[in-house]
Amino acid sequence: MKIFIFLVSSFLAASSFAQSETEALLARQYYQNGDYDKASVAYKKLFSQNPELFYDGYFNTLLKQRNYSEAEKVVKKLYKESPDNYSYGVDIGRVTAEQGQEQKAAEWYNNLITALPKNETAIRNLATEFYRAELYDYSIKTFLYGRRLIKDEKAFAFDLISLYRFQKNKSLLVQEYLNVIEDNPQVQTQALNILSSVFEDRADYDSFKIALLKRLQKDPQSIPLTEMLQWQYMQQKEYDLALRQSIALDKRLRENGERIYELSFTLISNKAYTTAIDGLQYLIEMGKDSQYYIPAKIQLLNAKNQMLTSGKFAQGDIIQLETDYKNLLAEFGKSSSTVFAMRQLASLQAFYLNKPKEAEALLEEAVKMVRITPSVIGQTKLELGDIYILTGELWESSLVYGQVEKQFADEPTGQEAKFRNARLSYYQGDFSWAKAQLDVLKSSTSQLIANDALNLSLLISENSDTQADSNALKMYSRADMAIFKNKLPEAITILDSIDKQFPGNSLVDDILMSKAKILIKQANWQQAAVQLQQIIANYSYDLWADDAVFTLADLYENQLNDPAKAKELYQKIITDYPGSMFISEARKRFRNLRGDNIG
Repeated sequence: MKIFIFLVSSFLAASSFAQSETEALLARQYYQNGDYDKASVAYKKLFSQNPELFYDGYFNTLLKQRNYSEAEKVVKKLYKESPDNYSYGVDIGRVTAEQGQEQKAAEWYNNLITALPKNETAIRNLATEFYRAELYDYSIKTFLYGRRLIKDEKAFAFDLISLYRFQKNKSLLVQEYLNVIEDNPQVQTQALNILSSVFEDRADYDSFKIALLKRLQKDPQSIPLTEMLQWQYMQQKEYDLALRQSIALDKRLRENGERIYELSFTLISNKAYTTAIDGLQYLIEMGKDSQYYIPAKIQLLNAKNQMLTSGKFAQGDIIQLETDYKNLLAEFGKSSSTVFAMRQLASLQAFYLNKPKEAEALLEEAVKMVRITPSVIGQTKLELGDIYILTGELWESSLVYGQVEKQFADEPTGQEAKFRNARLSYYQGDFSWAKAQLDVLKSSTSQLIANDALNLSLLISENSDTQADSNALKMYSRADMAIFKNKLPEAITILDSIDKQFPGNSLVDDILMSKAKILIKQANWQQAAVQLQQIIANYSYDLWADDAVFTLADLYENQLNDPAKAKELYQKIITDYPGSMFISEARKRFRNLRGDNIG
C-alpha cells in the first residue's frame, strides 16, 4: 500500500511539473507574440504557484500592460519580505520611471546605492541588477561608490572596464586600464587589443598618448606604460618615436637587442625602411659579440634592398648596396647561411645594374652548393630561369622552369614554375600554348598562382577575337616582357604605340594598368593614381577593376597620405567585389584604418 501511495504521489508530482512547464512555455509564447493580456493571466497563475521562479515574467508583463498599480503592489510586497534582494529594489524604481516620475526614480536608485553595506558582494549584486535593467550609468555609479565605501580605489576594475567598453566611453576605459596595469602588467596585451577595437580616429590615439604621458611623469620607470606608449607610436606610424622608446627599454632592461631586432621586422613590413635601418645599425654597433650582430647585418641588407628596389633610387645607392652584399659574402663566406645574400645580390645585378651574366654565374654557383635545402634550390632555380630571360637564353629559361616543375610536382614551387613557363610563352606570343597551361593552373592550391593564371588566361582570351586584337596583344606582351626586365622606358614606348598601330583595340584597361604599375615602380604616385582612377571610372567590371581599386587604396594609405580615401576604396572592394582575392586584406586594412583591429 505504501508503495502504491508513493507511486501515485510521484505520478501526480510529475504531472503537475509537466503541466507547469507547459503553462510556462505558453505564457512565454504569449509574451513574445505581444499578447500581454493572455500572458498576464498565465503568468499570474504561475506566479501564485512559484513567486520566485515566475516573478520576472509576471512583472515585465504587467509593465507591458502599463498595469503599474499591480506591478508596484507585487514588487513592493516582495521587497518588504526580501530587502536584500536588489532585483526587487531596482524594479521599484523601474515602475516609478515607467509612470513618468524619472526624478523620483533617480532618487530611489541613489538611495539604494547610498544604503549599501561595506560588502563587495552586495555592491556587485546591486550593480548587476542595474545592468540587468539596462541602467548602465547606475551600475557604474554603484561600483564607484562601492570603491569609496570599502576604501579601495582599484576595486571592481574589471567590472568597470566591461561597462566602459560596452558604453564606448574611451577616456574612462583608458584610465581604468591604466589603473589596472600598474598592479597587473600581464593585462597589457588584453588592454591594447580592447583599446584598438574602440579607438576610431587619430584623436582617440592622441588622447591615449596624453593619458600615458601623464602617468609616465608620475612613474617614468614603468615598463608596461612605456611599452604601451611605443605601441601607440606604432599605430600612428610615428616609427622614429617607437624605435626611440624601444631602444630606451632595451638599455634599461639590458635585453641586448632582442626587442629592437623583433621591431625591425615589423618596421620593414610597414615599409618604414629608414627607421628599420636605424634600429639594425644600433644592433650592429653593439659589436661582433652580440648574438644579433650577424642577423642584424643580414636584415639590414634586406631592408636596404626592399627600400631601394621599391621606388625611386639613386644609382650610387644601388652600387653601394652591391658592395655591401659582396662585403658580407667576403666576411662570412658563401654557404647555406648566406645563400639568401647571393640570391638578393644576383637580383640586384640582373635587374638594376645591368650585370645579368654576373648574376647568372652567382646563381649557378648557388644551386651547386652543398647543404642547401631542396626548397631553396627550387626558388634559386626559378630566379636563375628569370635571369636567362634577361640574357636572351629563352630555351635555357624554359628548361630550368620545366626541371623545377617536375621536381616539385603538385607543390606551390612546381606550380609557380609552370606559371613562369606559361608566362614565357605569352611573352613570345605563343598564346594558345600559354593559355592551355594557364587554364590548368586556375585550380592551383596557391590562391596567388591561381589568380595570376586566371588573369593572364582572361587577358589572352579577351583580346584574341580578331587578328588586330591578337597583333595588339603581341605588342602588349612585349611591353610586359620589358616591364619584367625592368626596362621601363622601353615598356612605356611600346604601350603608347599600341593604340597608334591598332586603333580601337580591346586593351585600353590593360594598358592603363601596366602604366600604373610602371609609374608605381618609378615612385610616381600621383600619375599612377590617375591611371588607376581611369580604370575604376570607365572599366569597373573588367579584368583589372578590383586590382585597380585595391592598388589605389594602397597608394592613398601608404604614399599619398589620405587614409580617408584609402578607407573608402577598401570598403568598395568589400561591397563591390566580394569575390576578389583582395577581400581579406581589404577587410583587414579597412578595420585598421577605422581603428577596429590595429595591432
